[in-house]
Parts: sequence; C-alpha cells; structure tokens
Amino acid sequence: MSRVYIFDTTLRDGEQSPGCSMTMPEKLKMASALVDLGVDILEAGFPIASEGDFEAVDAISRQFPWVQVAALARSCTLDVQRAAKALHRAKRPRIHTFIATSDIHLKHKLRKSRQQVLDDAVAAVSLARSYTDDVEFSAEDATRTDLAYLEQVSQAVVEAGARTVNLPDTVGYSVPEEYAELIGRIVTLLGDRAIVSVHCHDDLGLAVANSLAAVKAGARQVECTINGIGERAGNAALEEVVMALKTRPDRLPFGTKINTEKLFPASQTLTRFITFGPQPNKAIVGENAFAHEAGIHQDGYLKEKSTYEIMDPASVGVPESRIVLGKHSGRHALKKRAEDLGYRLSSEQLEQVYQHFTHLADNKKGLRNEEIIALVESAIASENADARVTVAQ
Repeated sequence: MSRVYIFDTTLRDGEQSPGCSMTMPEKLKMASALVDLGVDILEAGFPIASEGDFEAVDAISRQFPWVQVAALARSCTLDVQRAAKALHRAKRPRIHTFIATSDIHLKHKLRKSRQQVLDDAVAAVSLARSYTDDVEFSAEDATRTDLAYLEQVSQAVVEAGARTVNLPDTVGYSVPEEYAELIGRIVTLLGDRAIVSVHCHDDLGLAVANSLAAVKAGARQVECTINGIGERAGNAALEEVVMALKTRPDRLPFGTKINTEKLFPASQTLTRFITFGPQPNKAIVGENAFAHEAGIHQDGYLKEKSTYEIMDPASVGVPESRIVLGKHSGRHALKKRAEDLGYRLSSEQLEQVYQHFTHLADNKKGLRNEEIIALVESAIASENADARVTVAQ
C-alpha cells in the first residue's frame, strides 16, 4: 500500500482565516493535539507575517523536537531568511516557499513576467536549501496556470533543490478529473526526484474530492486542516481525507500514519480555541455524524450497526453513536431508550408511551431523557391505577 504524507496547515492557513486566530498557549496545545494525531509535517506559521507567527514556529520547534516543522515564506530573500531564523532550533525543519504562477496573479497581483517569477522561485529555493535540505515549493494558483509554464517552473525548482512540489487549487476552481490530469502530468515529469503535493480549497465544495483524485493520480502529500478551516470556504478537511483512505482501501489503496482515534479529540480541541466548531452535519466529527433519528434508520441500526454506519465511531474517537428521539423515531428506538434508562415496558405500556411521545415530539426538536422518563413513569402509574380500579370492582 502506497504511503501518503499528511501535511497539516491548521496553524498556518487555518489560523489565518477569520475567527481562527489563536494565542501562543492555544497554538502550543493545538500543536500537541496534532502531534498526538500523528501528522507527518506540521506547518506552524508564516514567520514574516507577524512576531506571533515567528514565535509560534520557534516555540513549536523547541517543544516538539522530533516533529517535522514547516514555516511558510514567499519567494523572496527576507521571507526565506525569516523562516530559516524561526526554524533555527528545529531538528527537522522544512522551509515552504511559494509564488503565484497563473497569468491572472502575474498580471494583477505580482505585476511580473513569467521569467521574473521563474527566477524568483529558483532563487528562493536555492536560498532555502542553504539552510535546510528539506525545501518545499508551492506554485500558487497552479490550477489556473498555463500547463507548459507550470511544468517549466516545477522542473526548475526541483533542479534548484526542492524535494516537494505543491500544486495548490488555491481558489477551489478545479474539478476532480481535471485536477487528476494536471497532477498526473507533473508526477510523470518529476518522477522520483520530488514528491508532488496538493493543497485544495473548498470554494466549490470539492477540496476533499480533488485531493483524493490527486492521490490516485500520483500525489503523495496532502495538505489539509482539522475541521477543514482555512481561507474563505476552507481547506480539505484532514479527517475526511484520512477516513476516506482508511474506509475505502478497495478504491483508494493508500495509507497514512494518522492515529484516527485522535481525530474527534483534535476537532474538539480546535473548537475550544476558535470562534466556531464544525457544522452539526460535518462528516466524521460533526455532532450528527453518528446520530440517528429516522425510525427506519434506528430500527436497522439497532438490529445491525453496519446497516447505517460505515465507520465505527470509536475508530475516530467519538464516544458512541447517538439515537435521537424525535418525531421521526419509531417504537424500537423508544423501547431501547427506555431500557437504557432502566425500564422494561410491556407492549401495552410501550404503545401508550409511544402515542404520548409522538404527540410531544411533533412540537419539539427532540426529547431529552428526563422527558422520556416522565412519559414512561406516567404510563406505568396509569396502568397501576387501572389495575387498582379493577381490583376494587
């Protein structure tokens, strides 16, 4: 099974998005969660951007000396020097340098020619190699770059010493088949001289699909974030990429070294530090990812979990599945919940409880355990009262 490296950029791309900034103690705690998770490369910040980012890269490098720590730098001398300084005490440093390569960016943002950008890229990689053997180059907006020019840049940076070439879908523009074709071309071009990496944004909701298509086409590093946080609509969600590979080895025969049981705890750690958590229906780590309310689903699940769950919640660190009792729930789930709460109901009692339950549930978003208990005890009391009346007669 081919190995896929997980490059986590929660603390860089993720942290620089609205509502996601973290203090230094929070960054160190989040870094600890990522280390426990087993990410291969931890991108700790963009040192030239702020003193805080510089200090974060330095602190994480010192606290986790066995971890491969990356620092981001634009393809210019000052950025590369600043990244190298932040990584000075890292045992396994990576300088990650980037420059945009699409004509859109060259014309409107950089106002440089293709040759100037090519020269800047090569110079930055060469300078970075003077500080570390582990240099990654990213061609920003690769998916909107002229393919022949992208091949030229990729070839040149590898010859200058880059060991990883990242081809990001910076604005989430690509679709899987198209992205796979692009990645396949560069993988063939570079051969075993460099690892091809991907960094996909979710503007069209295709970040994970594009990342997986790229892996099938030969990419061997995926750049992603916990909960999919990141610029605009976010990045490819680490937990989704990893669990897709783990759950479907028949179609995706690739492995990672991620400890998947730490996925949910890592998600929860991040949620405590930023201003929002994953939406309830978020795959893998959302509140409803392993919750069942529809009666048909609950009945199947209670008979055999695999009818409606393709993953064991424990495999991603979720304590257990949840049976949600709402207006769509059936008698089977209601009876099971009553038993879990310590009540064994007769068929008559269950029917009485169920009738009252559906009446209440029609006007609520779901019933709490104490409300179920009240319904059950009311039914039992009613049956006992009827029994006493019968005896008295």
